[in-house]
Amino acid sequence: MASSDTLIASISGIRGIVGQGLDPSVLVRYTGAFGTWCRERAEATGHPARVVVGRDARPSGDAYAQVVIGTLRGMGCEVVDLGLAATPTVEMAVLQEGAAGGIVMSASHNPEAWNALKLLNETGEFLTPDQGGAIIDRAEAGAATPVPHTDLGGYRSRNALPDHIDEILALDLIDPERIAAQNLSVVVDGINSVGGIALPRLLHRLGVAEENVHCLHCEPTGTFAHPAEPRPDHLTELTRAVPKHGADLGLAVDPDADRLALVDEQGRFVLEELTQVLAADFLWRHREGPFVTNLSSSRAIDDVAARHGQTVHRSAVGEIHVVQRMKAVDAVLGGEGNGGVILPDLHHGRDALVGTALILQHLADSGQSLGALHDDLPRYAMAKENLPLPDVAPDRLLAALAEEHDGEDQSTLDGLKINFDDSWVHMRPSNTEPILRVYTEAPTQEDAQALADRFRSKLQERAETLGAG
Repeated sequence: MASSDTLIASISGIRGIVGQGLDPSVLVRYTGAFGTWCRERAEATGHPARVVVGRDARPSGDAYAQVVIGTLRGMGCEVVDLGLAATPTVEMAVLQEGAAGGIVMSASHNPEAWNALKLLNETGEFLTPDQGGAIIDRAEAGAATPVPHTDLGGYRSRNALPDHIDEILALDLIDPERIAAQNLSVVVDGINSVGGIALPRLLHRLGVAEENVHCLHCEPTGTFAHPAEPRPDHLTELTRAVPKHGADLGLAVDPDADRLALVDEQGRFVLEELTQVLAADFLWRHREGPFVTNLSSSRAIDDVAARHGQTVHRSAVGEIHVVQRMKAVDAVLGGEGNGGVILPDLHHGRDALVGTALILQHLADSGQSLGALHDDLPRYAMAKENLPLPDVAPDRLLAALAEEHDGEDQSTLDGLKINFDDSWVHMRPSNTEPILRVYTEAPTQEDAQALADRFRSKLQERAETLGAG
């Protein structure tokens, strides 16, 4: 991962604060490198040099999209402009268009002052580490190759959301008539971004009556109504609104709508870790097969897998790592504990829309409320802490902690994870922010927080010791 104070280049994209690290010159440099790479790959395979572009609603999106689109055309790429579009909608459009790649302009859960280029290959998936590294190297070397005026790329716009929804409804797992028969009522928190457009339209198509869809912050102004990450302390308005409307559930997404969080009919926040667990519980009632999630995800998925006699595989954190592992084990479902659900029958990408469809179908098939399904799941508590990246190299810091806990069950696949009998701690550098993440899980919230506090202190103490040495 390459980074400066507010520009981070990693497998999760090129991300920074607008005007303070991420500016038009940065967009041109990285987009130029990516456009050149797409054109060269297209020429080698005989496919068109076509790139799909979509964005979330944050304030910089429109102006910065114009820079990105112009740069791509200058590299000889035809641009298909989706305008405001969820990340999974862009991913699917890459496949639908037979494109050489795609760019999602969204900094996901980061505040609205941030933006990012999230880069997709011709499969509509995030770049592999090798592909991402090649783009970063090319950009840093200034190795983009513009084309002459006779070869400039074309441009057209398209609304890809209807096709995305059509493909969800075409899944053999989804039965809109059965969902409609439940007469469900749903509250949507769209955080004033693309999810506020996509989720209400999906719900209508799934059979939820228009008068039963209650919208919070569904105007795509890009001014986020609360912090962007779909966490319980950010969604208090939604937890109040669900029982107020007598609704069956609440849905919340991040600004680019690849992550889904749930609120049950009692107004209880369903830990975002459990979105993928509920989806898996539904899917395993219909088919067998492995599940893949990352090292930072809850043990609840392992417990539910055991109920169904199925297996769970773990990968490093990051969607592409999960996807690569899913392909390796032929997984029927995957995800990440941040509310991401990946259904390969549709595409290999986290998708809040298909997650929503699976949850509604689960309610319809089971005849149970979301609260009842939630209460039937294993109960764990998680704590999530961060600390600024220290001057000491993270690998060196984590190696010192691994040595200290040499007798414990450990994984160094992604940072350092230490498994204890009834708890675990996972420490790793973030792919999206200049911080170290410390995630823990334990039987109670107090135990989880105490474990997180203990290891956060250990990291700080080790960093000071190693820095002094």
